[in-house]
Amino acid sequence: GKIHKIAKNIKPGNARVIDAAGLYVLPGIIDAHSHIAIDAVNEATNPVTAEVWVGDALDPYDISIYRALAGGVTISHAMHGSANAIGGQCETIKHRWGVTDPDDLRMDGAPRTIKFALGENPIRVHGEGKDVVPNTRMGVEQVFRHSFSKAREYMIGWEKFRNGHSKTAPQYSLRLETLADILKGDIIIHCHSYRADEILMLMNVLKDYGVNKICFQHVNEGFKVAPELAAFGAHASVFSDWWAYKFEVYYSTAYNAAILTRNGVVTSINSDSGELIRHLYHEAAKAQKYGGLTDEQTLALITLNPAIQLGIDDRVGSIEEGKDADIAIFKNHPLSIYAINQYTIVDGEIRFNIHEDEEDQRIDINPEETIPAFYEATEAHDHEAEGCMQGVYEFLFEHKH
Repeated sequence: GKIHKIAKNIKPGNARVIDAAGLYVLPGIIDAHSHIAIDAVNEATNPVTAEVWVGDALDPYDISIYRALAGGVTISHAMHGSANAIGGQCETIKHRWGVTDPDDLRMDGAPRTIKFALGENPIRVHGEGKDVVPNTRMGVEQVFRHSFSKAREYMIGWEKFRNGHSKTAPQYSLRLETLADILKGDIIIHCHSYRADEILMLMNVLKDYGVNKICFQHVNEGFKVAPELAAFGAHASVFSDWWAYKFEVYYSTAYNAAILTRNGVVTSINSDSGELIRHLYHEAAKAQKYGGLTDEQTLALITLNPAIQLGIDDRVGSIEEGKDADIAIFKNHPLSIYAINQYTIVDGEIRFNIHEDEEDQRIDINPEETIPAFYEATEAHDHEAEGCMQGVYEFLFEHKH
């Protein structure tokens, strides 16, 4: 399913025709930070678990895929959690709802990615939870340096063996193979981050090891170091206005996306949520409301820019001939509060149609009953439990170490 031609009065042949008169057609929305289509997201058994891969545990039956389609989202970046300083490899998936083989969710040819994490999460899980490094932010930095140094030694050892300068090959390690691929530039780092000082720290570490492919996730204090991020070539995937759910996230601004964008940082807005993923077009609109971004800049936050961050912008993120036919069709302007997605098309196939799925989407409810329940759910909401730290506390407190 590719976009073959863009023109007026094209003869459709055997293709299905959608009457989109008066509607808005845009590229399929892309979520650069998601945990849908996977179960447990944290292999929280070691500060470094680069060898594990989310792609080994995809769940095509996760109803969140269908719900994401209802919001016009065609692709998500299914990520390992943030319990470890160096977590597992992630998977870029297409929302092909209805397939039963996990392999059919994978976006073939998408670059490899891996999850890193700064700050409280790896410190709490490993230092406080298991009394191992890292127990401080200094320790997190040393986990990175130690791991990269071991990977570099591993690469040198294999090079000497292959060149005949050593008779003994290094012992094969899937973990070190993965870390070596980061040093080679074959894997893009996506790093859980909040504080500006830690963001600068990791960029300094990466400079020392010649690594330049990184997208900082959350990056709540990115606005403080926007010029430095741009100079490094780092990307940023942020929340629109979500912070203060734990101490290290107490400081941010709804102007974050706009400030980063105006400083030349490739910026996206993500969900990190199986619920918020359905509303990414509203989340992007907040950046326009607060930061005054143009329609094009704002829509790029959820289309082209996340595609660039995932290394798939040659195939998706914009409507162009030759690109994948991933399209969302909206009633009302997609940045309007009245926007409602009508159709979501993935690889040229309609995966969501509000008219055919009407009974699923239009439940008869009483607002007077649901509004109090909404506020109750909001008060009880725990971002950490839903997103990057799924399953970690059960692991820490229900198991003996």
